[in-house]
Amino acid sequence: MSRFFINLLLVLCTCTAFGQSKPIDLNQKDTVEYKQSYGISLGLDLSRIINGALDDNYQGFEIVADYRLTQNLYLAAELGSEEKTKQEDLYNFTTSGNYLKLGINKNTYLNWYGEQNLIYMGGRIGFSTFENTLNNYQYFDTNRYWNPDDFANGSDTPENFSGLNATWLEAVFGTKVEIVSNLYIGASVRLGLIVSSNNNDFDRFPNLWIPGFNKVTWDSNFGVGYNYSISYFLPLYKKKNKVKKKIENSTEPEGPPKQKERL
Repeated sequence: MSRFFINLLLVLCTCTAFGQSKPIDLNQKDTVEYKQSYGISLGLDLSRIINGALDDNYQGFEIVADYRLTQNLYLAAELGSEEKTKQEDLYNFTTSGNYLKLGINKNTYLNWYGEQNLIYMGGRIGFSTFENTLNNYQYFDTNRYWNPDDFANGSDTPENFSGLNATWLEAVFGTKVEIVSNLYIGASVRLGLIVSSNNNDFDRFPNLWIPGFNKVTWDSNFGVGYNYSISYFLPLYKKKNKVKKKIENSTEPEGPPKQKERL
């Protein structure tokens, strides 16, 4: 019986020796390999829907989209339509039209493993085609003899100004956060600068509000906008990203301290 156990032990030792024929690397590098999803994100701008529900003089709708190009770079676009009626001191007007914005977003947020949240900055170029309707207007008359409490009547007949367009640049700062799997909520602030604006009847009635851009002031081409969005990310493919972490070998014994040389 003892001879049997001795033979079995010899066989096991032989198998172990052959199984460890490959040298063991004591300084292996920890290589983490994982895949990130790439695809398209589609959603709606909630701010325009909410404003339309709360304000009877406004209607708006916008589709937001982005496509992931690299780990931190995204193609982005917004497509929408707006209609707004405004009452000023001397006139009432309605502006309606469509717009398109194209540009990029760069993510500056360093995600944890498995996260795909964004804190981004980006840029857009915007195009809008629209029309103005001057619903009514009054005259400012310094002589208040006939109209002591009001302005002089002008016209209540609507006057249409069509074939208008505008182009502008936008700087965008925003964020997107994943609330459940592939569903994101986002918010952004936009600073725009009008590059060109076509209005053959500018002297008659200027562009005071541009769909997609917002309010236009008399003495400035700058405008400010914002949006709140909800979007769904549709993964199309996954791409491998490798992160190598070096593990320093701290088990090596240190050599004896060097003795100072005598002078």
